[in-house]
Amino acid sequence: MNSSPFQIVLVDPEIPPNTGNIARTCAATGTPLHLVGALGFQLSDKYLKRAGLDYWEHVNLHYHPDFASFRQQSQSRLVFTSARRGQPVWDFTFAPGDCLVFGSESQGLPADLLDSAENIVTIPIFGAVRSLNLANAVAVILFEGLRQLRPRQ
Repeated sequence: MNSSPFQIVLVDPEIPPNTGNIARTCAATGTPLHLVGALGFQLSDKYLKRAGLDYWEHVNLHYHPDFASFRQQSQSRLVFTSARRGQPVWDFTFAPGDCLVFGSESQGLPADLLDSAENIVTIPIFGAVRSLNLANAVAVILFEGLRQLRPRQ
């Protein structure tokens, strides 16, 4: 696989190692990564770099100061994610070009984005845990989309 049919969008990410691990997943799958809004770190942060290892040169990285700026650049379908509401990820039908949108580790996505969203997916949780780590959630949802769109033989 040379490039992914998806894009990952992180809104207000806070924790450098999470973003670094997500960047590594994006490098492994050829998925563009968009960082949107206030970052809880500098892009030069050593923990961010360490988590991404030496794969940063393989990440198609974009920064947007706010969500409106991101939307001006991308007209793709948005698939928002939430720990508390939405369609189970395995029941959702992904399409090439989808932007998978994730919120910050502590707050998730802003209510105004979710309240106006047409597509919201969630990862069902069966235990006593409130949610998965952001980097894990990105991997689960991205790979479900890739599974759905994999070439059939």
